[in-house]
Amino acid sequence: MGCAVAHALARRGVACFLIEAEAELGTRASGTNSGILHTGFDSLPGALETAMILRSAALREELLGELDVPLLRCGARMRAVEEEGRAALDRLQANATGNGVEVHRLGEEELSIPGEAVTDPAAFTRALGMAATAHGATLMTSSPVTGLSAGSAGDLEVESAGGERLRVAAVVNCAGLQADEVATMAGERTFEVYPRKGEFLVFEQDLQDLLREILLPVPSSAGKGVLVFPTVDGHLVTGPTARDREDKDDWSVEPDAAATILARAVPMFPALEGREPIAAYAGLRPAGRGVNYVIEPSLSLPGLIDVAAIRSTGLSAAFGIGEHVAAILGDAGLVELGPPQRAAESMAAPAGEPWWQQAARRSQSR
Repeated sequence: MGCAVAHALARRGVACFLIEAEAELGTRASGTNSGILHTGFDSLPGALETAMILRSAALREELLGELDVPLLRCGARMRAVEEEGRAALDRLQANATGNGVEVHRLGEEELSIPGEAVTDPAAFTRALGMAATAHGATLMTSSPVTGLSAGSAGDLEVESAGGERLRVAAVVNCAGLQADEVATMAGERTFEVYPRKGEFLVFEQDLQDLLREILLPVPSSAGKGVLVFPTVDGHLVTGPTARDREDKDDWSVEPDAAATILARAVPMFPALEGREPIAAYAGLRPAGRGVNYVIEPSLSLPGLIDVAAIRSTGLSAAFGIGEHVAAILGDAGLVELGPPQRAAESMAAPAGEPWWQQAARRSQSR
């Protein structure tokens, strides 16, 4: 979220700082998810989350070309074998049509969503940050925010653990799992963020049973459920779980994760039966307690915009959220927005290990 907002502002001529607590971009929630770019076919009509996903999909062709991130345009398929599941497919098909998302019914039991795609979420995040700096943003890493308050001249003062002190016209709080803690620095206690752990298993692809599309379960009240999907680097991933936790630093894969995931994944993709994963990792989604997609000005500190409780669809909605926040700041007169500019060259992140390897190391160290 921080990289998307910084990019949306910087490409419209706004001088901004992108303040990152970690030594690198994309090492926490942003780089430990599925990497799937959803179309919004199953999103609640009229919800802010849905609007952000749909707007991002419209911006995706233009901006992904500038970012030059890896993308697998594989599409997705959802299959339901029970009568209740087939009724759910009927509802999802109608929902997708209402949201303007292309879907195709394949008989009574399957729904095809051709617009679903897969990327490397860590590379995506880094590329957004690099593009923001190419447009003039200043990146500050290893700089967790320790203070946030009103300045003496109608501005805001931001302090970081390294001793830096910035005076700025506005602050956008995109701190993920720590967004409620940053808001508390400003006297804001209107929302609470907790970690929803999602664990994944990584497999080598079997050339005899090569998976070429995302396999989706019929969603439930607990979320989208366990998926099976190919990756941009030629592997296969299945997950996630959905475990509500309290420890924001517990990135461990729990002992029953593999059994829990495979019990749901094998019926969808029988080729996984009896196979051993080469890696496992956990991501912590910043879920809101009783709230979702908090994108609004602070009630306690003028000039502060909270972007919080952006849980599992944040990657899919990033472009739309960046544009939306820029508009909030512009409408409030806090920044002056020029016309969007395109970077002189693509912002491909340096080639490196895929996100799941880095995520697996983080999980093993906890």
